[in-house]
Amino acid sequence: MNYQQTTDYLFSRLPMFSRMGAAAYKADLTNTIKLCESLGNPQQAFKSVHIAGTNGKGSTSHMLAAILQAGGYKTGLYTSPHLKDFRERIKVNGEMVSEEFVISFTENITHLIEEIEPSFFEITVAMAFDYFKKQQVDIAIIETGLGGRLDSTNIITPEISVITNIGWDHMNLLGNSLEEIAFEKAGIIKENIPVVIGETLSETLPVFEKTASAKNAPFFVASQKRQATDWKWEKHELIVEVVEEHHTDHKVYHLDLPGIYQTKNLLTVLETCFQLQQKGWKIDDAIIQKGLRETKKLTGLHGRWETIHHSPQLVVDVAHNVEGMRQLVQQIEMTEHNELHIILGMVKDKDVDNVLRLLPKNARYYFTKAQIPRALSEDELAMKAERLGLTGKSFSNIDFALLSAAQKAHTKDLVVVCGSVFLVGEVSLAAVKEIWGKDNANVLDYFWYYLSGVQ
Repeated sequence: MNYQQTTDYLFSRLPMFSRMGAAAYKADLTNTIKLCESLGNPQQAFKSVHIAGTNGKGSTSHMLAAILQAGGYKTGLYTSPHLKDFRERIKVNGEMVSEEFVISFTENITHLIEEIEPSFFEITVAMAFDYFKKQQVDIAIIETGLGGRLDSTNIITPEISVITNIGWDHMNLLGNSLEEIAFEKAGIIKENIPVVIGETLSETLPVFEKTASAKNAPFFVASQKRQATDWKWEKHELIVEVVEEHHTDHKVYHLDLPGIYQTKNLLTVLETCFQLQQKGWKIDDAIIQKGLRETKKLTGLHGRWETIHHSPQLVVDVAHNVEGMRQLVQQIEMTEHNELHIILGMVKDKDVDNVLRLLPKNARYYFTKAQIPRALSEDELAMKAERLGLTGKSFSNIDFALLSAAQKAHTKDLVVVCGSVFLVGEVSLAAVKEIWGKDNANVLDYFWYYLSGVQ
């Protein structure tokens, strides 16, 4: 098989959560354990940091990976889902896994795939662990898919466990209360392994404390250790002033991830770095500063309040659940603009009505969908939105929605594409250049669009 045939096989042969939803989710670790045993348990060959949470775990993972890379460590990074190319999920020092490795790995375990019928996610986790072992990484940042306790990644014993926050998402799989969701996320806490909690709520803090206590895991709440006292935007950077408990001096950090919600993730990253330092990892403040300032360059993270065109400003953001959309709306309110245009697409199993209730009524909406089976149809999304006072038109794909927005938006307007990771993944730089004009498209910054093969 060539690379295209291999990924076609993986996408079509294996149950894939991003396409099918809950039907693809396997709530136990049996298959992952079998797969990794057949590979010689590669997850035991490298150090790791394990990251769970409802929102922010992707940004946190990439920032930590960038910092460790900046410190000279060979760093693996496993995240999901991907935007354009399957290989985005598995990286070492910012470089995607090779096509040749994906092909050979799949061919070598085809017999096992036929025997145990694993999910797509279970295969990618095993592939990542095997790749990190063969690449002899010093450390790997491992992001959970969803949940934690029964997530396929939860067969590692990390240096540190990190839980960014708890919010309402995947309730059909994780539970119908914040306490139940927190319990699932707390499943990544390991015996005697430090755990860093990013944000807490009155409902979730006791769950984390109880689990950590039962496992003798040193327990640290990032938001109790440091506070972001001020922030500003300057030259496409988010500049954050941070004060640490028992310290009078303030430190200033420059982030190339400009969303204001990154102030919360920053505190989680800083506390995790501190705990890594206690374990002997050499990442001083200068290295942390460099990693934060060059996260996108070092790791290739995209889709987090990312401007891909100016005049009008066109932003893509992967916000897709209640908490993520609440933060996005706050960002929109703080961004200078005349009229607001929102291109929105969602998947069926999200809390669609409550997401829609958060969105501003004074925007012009372009309802569309990603081209996957899980996507909510543009017409159904438009009907739900209209009942909640949001008005706009429906479009069968993102290109038609972008074309309509380009015809209506003026130079000082703001256009935001959001609601689904998969919708953002279908935004093509070729289309943006063709529709909006190449002069203002950030071609160099957004090379990632070329991963789709469209020039």
